[in-house]
Amino acid sequence: MQPNLIIKGNPIRLATISIELPLYIVLRAVKYTNPSMSSKVHGNYRPLANFRPSIWKDTSESMSSPKLEPEDDRLFEELKEQVKEMLSTAASANDSVKEVVLINSLCRLGVSYHFETPIEERLHHIFESHPDPAAENDYDLYTVALIFRIFRQHGFKMSCGVVNKFKESDGKFKESLKSDVRGMLSLYEATQLRVHEEDILEEALTFTTAHLKQISLAPNTSAQLAKYISEALEQSFHTGVPRLEELKYISFYEHEESRNDTLLKLAKLDFNRVQLLHKEELSYLTSWWKDLNFTSTYFYMRDRLVEMYLWGFAQHYEPCYSRVRVIFTKVFMIQMATDDTYDAYGLFDELRCFTDAIERWDIDALSQLPDYMKPLYSSILNLFEELNNEMTEEGRSYSVSYTKEMMKEVVRAYFVEAQWFREGFVPLFDERMSNALVTAGCVLAPAATFMGIKEIAGIHAYEWLQSRPKVVISSFKILRLIADFVSHKDEQERGHVVSVVESYMKEYGTSRTETGERFKIMVTNLWKDINEECMRPTIVPLQLINAIVNTARIAEVFYKEVDGITNPEYVKDYVRKLFVDPLPL
Repeated sequence: MQPNLIIKGNPIRLATISIELPLYIVLRAVKYTNPSMSSKVHGNYRPLANFRPSIWKDTSESMSSPKLEPEDDRLFEELKEQVKEMLSTAASANDSVKEVVLINSLCRLGVSYHFETPIEERLHHIFESHPDPAAENDYDLYTVALIFRIFRQHGFKMSCGVVNKFKESDGKFKESLKSDVRGMLSLYEATQLRVHEEDILEEALTFTTAHLKQISLAPNTSAQLAKYISEALEQSFHTGVPRLEELKYISFYEHEESRNDTLLKLAKLDFNRVQLLHKEELSYLTSWWKDLNFTSTYFYMRDRLVEMYLWGFAQHYEPCYSRVRVIFTKVFMIQMATDDTYDAYGLFDELRCFTDAIERWDIDALSQLPDYMKPLYSSILNLFEELNNEMTEEGRSYSVSYTKEMMKEVVRAYFVEAQWFREGFVPLFDERMSNALVTAGCVLAPAATFMGIKEIAGIHAYEWLQSRPKVVISSFKILRLIADFVSHKDEQERGHVVSVVESYMKEYGTSRTETGERFKIMVTNLWKDINEECMRPTIVPLQLINAIVNTARIAEVFYKEVDGITNPEYVKDYVRKLFVDPLPL
């Protein structure tokens, strides 16, 4: 039986997620011995974090840029037609390799979303006609690995046995492959889509990583190639944030002798066109945020509008998902104010009142709140009312109802953490992770994202979310493992509920370094789970699944060294590349 939390006489079910173990607050907890905090948490102690102010004082000025010229629009449409003709010609010639190479270029350059239907149709046809292309043809390593990656990337579970042909009779990879830089890079990227028990891909990863490092350091390797290899080893294409990876590839591709100038020009024009839309969205959200006046009212919170928009952008950057980004940013900016109220300001009794008010979800609950909490509470209710009016017109009011329930669940989980902090308890690792997944928004984030997607995010998608599918849990576990590890020192110094790092160290008696190494192994295995969950047939469309998987990619990039949301300087360069600086044509 799950424990209940009593708030003002009302039983509130604790936020839980069905993973390995259920969540218990007290029964399976160890005493948190921190003398510096024990005397503070029971009094009027506000654990102020002194978060850094926003580094984007005027987004409308810092992100302004000239509009595209009319001739650029005409050229863009002409180039799109030329690419459609390329796809059609390759399909007519029945040259599957040529098709896959072209599709890969479109994906890596960030323009494949313009050609989703023909790409889907051709990949399905090729996969059904040639399930084992390596056995049927004498393709080189680059081609075999590329075909494998492209099909896995699109959800087709091609056998990893396609790379067996590149092994010697003793089971080792052929020595001659070491000089094939293009092939080695292709195989390295292919290994990132491995699932559990694919030993040959584990061997391939070890083999390619070791030799690519040597190649990158060799004196005869060009500076451009060495840089590209080093960046790939640091951040693989599959686990990177899509738009950042596409920018990186454009920079590399334009120096390739074999480049297709039509594709390159289309990619650059497309990036600049879409960037203008992103700037307009940011301008609108900036005005909305200023109107709320939270920066003054909640001086203790992280003012991270641009960074939170970056998060929503990293999930879906395509123009058709404009509403997704706007809704996500609004929900999570208000959620950030709530999070920081629980973590970095609110007294325990105040948090108890706020939790109860959120559970009631009634404007009459305002009277029970301290004055400083009232604007936050009103804003939450107003935002969801606005969203409900919008979604009701589309016959999708269920999306708001579900997201509202997830909002309540997150707030309950915040209060659980406040109680743990107040009572000085360190829950066991699995219990801590269970609650941490909720506070990370493991269902709230996709629920808010799905609100902005019409046809493909129906009630079935929300029922799927409610089942806590493995791809959701795995993606947000990666977020928690990576983010908590880089931020837990700072959090503990200022006074914060113990993170999953502290819980793990105390339960297993490991050092911080040992814990970090074990977390890396966990992350690797979670990626295998994710890769498996993305294989067809999927319960919901891959577009929805990819938005969730992108959370894991965000963790891999924005939290690689520090918490990039709390410390905005870390992601400043990404913001400039994506939203400020257009690509030179």
